[in-house]
Amino acid sequence: MNDPARKRPTGLGRGLSSLLGEVVREEPVAASGERSPGVHTVPVAEIEPHPEQPRRHFDEDALEELARSIEARGLIQPIVVRPYEGRYQIVAGERRWRAAQRARLHQVPVIVRDFDEAETLELALVENIQREDLNAIEEAEAYRKLIDRFGHSQEALGRIVHKSRSHIANLLRLLDLPTGVRQMLADGKLSMGHARALITAPDPLALAEQVIARDLSVRETEKLARGSRSVVPRSVRAPRDGDADIAALERQLGDILGLKVKIAYGNGAGSVTLGFSSLDQLDLICQRLTGERI
Repeated sequence: MNDPARKRPTGLGRGLSSLLGEVVREEPVAASGERSPGVHTVPVAEIEPHPEQPRRHFDEDALEELARSIEARGLIQPIVVRPYEGRYQIVAGERRWRAAQRARLHQVPVIVRDFDEAETLELALVENIQREDLNAIEEAEAYRKLIDRFGHSQEALGRIVHKSRSHIANLLRLLDLPTGVRQMLADGKLSMGHARALITAPDPLALAEQVIARDLSVRETEKLARGSRSVVPRSVRAPRDGDADIAALERQLGDILGLKVKIAYGNGAGSVTLGFSSLDQLDLICQRLTGERI
């Protein structure tokens, strides 16, 4: 029997904004009982989060900062919701909804869209990934759900979220790590580069504890995972082979950006090259460099 979630492609390659619909800012805000197009205001109490929201961790400091901003200026960006059992269920914007409650708002602006269950989950996953609101494990789990439930290939996912296929493949491999190591990564105790180096190690959990206790770099972690016993903590290490260090740095930057990175260095100077395969990826690079919110 066919899985209803696979009944048709949703066309996410068109981009998140085209699926959610652009907000026409000149349109009047409608009361919650009206069904006119555009932005509506609805009571906060009538909105509930999606139970399979991929984002599980909400930074408390960032949430408080957003709540203070909302309290002073109001909620500028509407929350995207769908009608659900006489209420509204969040499709995109749970962080804003949580902050609005802390700011003691009684009503918030929303965009109402009649998405089905498959579209709702799919868009929630993609929205979080594109906005970099997920840690590496949450992002990997989001990719796994998109692949398993909706049949996306790694190449298709790369086009959707404007990241390289190799970045997605490397993230998916993190799900092979033991639960304890995945938790260290989710908690920020390990970087993605550290965790990726531990995937093929005989005892990833024990080595991860060593990495944290000894404050090892990614390259030192790679040596440790290969069985080397001559790893020296970074605070006392001697100069090492530059090519290997640069290769490790390329991997680290690639993990952060989700793009191919090439570093050329010599005679005290060099260059960093970021590879992109589409104009969307180029736009992503420009937004990162200018500090604009994705």
